[in-house]
Amino acid sequence: MILVDVATQPRGVCDNPRSVRSAIPRMSSSNGLSFHHPVAFWFGCALIVAGVLAHMPMFMMGQHTHWQMVGMPMTTEMWLGMAAIPVGLAFAAYGLMPRLSQMRTAMAGDNGQLQFHVADSVQLNIEHWKLVAVLVVALAVDVMKPATLGFVVPGMSAEYGMSKPSASFLALVALTGTTVGSVVWGRVADLFGRRAAILLAALMFIGTSICGAMPTFEWNLAMCFLMGASAGGLLPITFTLMAESIPAAHRGWLLVALGGIGTSAGYLLASGAAATLEPMFSWRILWLLGLPTGGIILLLSRFIPESPRFLYNAGLAHQARAVLRKFSGGVLDVEPEDASHPGAPRLHVTPEATGVRELMRGRHASISWGLLTCGVAWGLANFGFLLWLPVNLTELGVDPKAASTLLAKSAVLALPGISVVIWLYHHWSSYKSLVLFIGLTTLSLLAFWVMGALKMRSEVATVVATASLLISISGVIAMLIPYAAEIYPVRLRGTGSGLIAASSKFGGIVGAALGVMGFFTHFATSALLIALPMAISGVMLWRSGVETRGRRLEEIQALLGH
Repeated sequence: MILVDVATQPRGVCDNPRSVRSAIPRMSSSNGLSFHHPVAFWFGCALIVAGVLAHMPMFMMGQHTHWQMVGMPMTTEMWLGMAAIPVGLAFAAYGLMPRLSQMRTAMAGDNGQLQFHVADSVQLNIEHWKLVAVLVVALAVDVMKPATLGFVVPGMSAEYGMSKPSASFLALVALTGTTVGSVVWGRVADLFGRRAAILLAALMFIGTSICGAMPTFEWNLAMCFLMGASAGGLLPITFTLMAESIPAAHRGWLLVALGGIGTSAGYLLASGAAATLEPMFSWRILWLLGLPTGGIILLLSRFIPESPRFLYNAGLAHQARAVLRKFSGGVLDVEPEDASHPGAPRLHVTPEATGVRELMRGRHASISWGLLTCGVAWGLANFGFLLWLPVNLTELGVDPKAASTLLAKSAVLALPGISVVIWLYHHWSSYKSLVLFIGLTTLSLLAFWVMGALKMRSEVATVVATASLLISISGVIAMLIPYAAEIYPVRLRGTGSGLIAASSKFGGIVGAALGVMGFFTHFATSALLIALPMAISGVMLWRSGVETRGRRLEEIQALLGH
């Protein structure tokens, strides 16, 4: 690891370390930070779990009515449980969130001339693989939440006696929650740490699982918004933490693989739970799974370290050193900043001001606008054009019954695409790979525009265009957030990753609204209008993107002039 240890400092820098030593065991651990108040945190967790369990008697009463709970009155236990959950969240957040200003004061003697950065030349070791495994689990749980919506809506529609368009409003509320959550959790991660943001999302998963016992649709909407907020927040933070902890030589392909594997596992979990549990306990059990799945993330929290780059940027050199020592196997090599190792971060006792506006100014502005445009266009294509594609395929001469089979075949052809994305991102170029798949998405949409405008009736051409769109659009989202997690500075990485993730969800909200207005029934026109911003984003990123493949995060910032 690249580090100047405090032992190498001249005597006098830490002449009076008593307060520092007394603060170290209480405030830090091998994971970088311990809980600010462990008793408050675990008491809050207990309150949240108790609040969820208070709804179980109501749920179990449903076994006598085939799990139909609509119209049942809310019991006293349920009201008390609902009150306990926000109180528990408040206690847990108080105990979880680190008091960084107090810690910087306590560690003031450890400031000195420290200069260090993560040793990107080390090989992957057991600690890295532990982190990867835990984050894959966290991402799978995260993806499972919104993926469950598709399996919940039919049963919910039947129980509440609503039309499917009315029930689909649930998906719109969830997407809105993910959009808000991505931005909010990104700011939380930059202010209080990546680990704290992940654990807070897990607690929200547990608390919102009471959705499965709600007797009214309105309560489901409220809980679904909060569930979406926590799910939308966890996604970019997992990429942020991994980007700041994995050696540069392996960072890119692992980030893309994390997204591909985690997403696939999340959909498998959602579909598997729906197939095995929904027939026995109705759609409600799929919401109640938030309790055990959120609990799994909490149990694995001991294997989730705080980002060493976040710690150092926050002025906590001692805590950063502890995490680096674990990832390096205890070996810390001295290496000064010089021409061959540019951009080593310097300790900021008073952290620089941060905010979303910083992403839109300076050298990052053009990249940010390119990524945001791409995210919105991707959301329009994925949550709009693709959702209406089965209906519109009939215009191209495909039998309605064969449309689903055609999409399934195209999806199978698209599966190997993720391995191609990983290979290109790792062996060729990060931003050029993203631009390439943006271009392929644009061409696929233009192909549909041509077929629609010319009234072409070719099953072969339709299969090729559909498979091409599924492959390219999957590649874009697999690289979009990982690239954002690499190009922003430490103080803005969570915010930047969250904002880019939110843009894709915002595009989904716009796509869903346009679908209700009948926009996507104009098949050729919708394909063309989505292809235009997608193409613009590709041009913007081609002109302003920087290469991140194999480069240290500090070197990337040096290239960007920060």
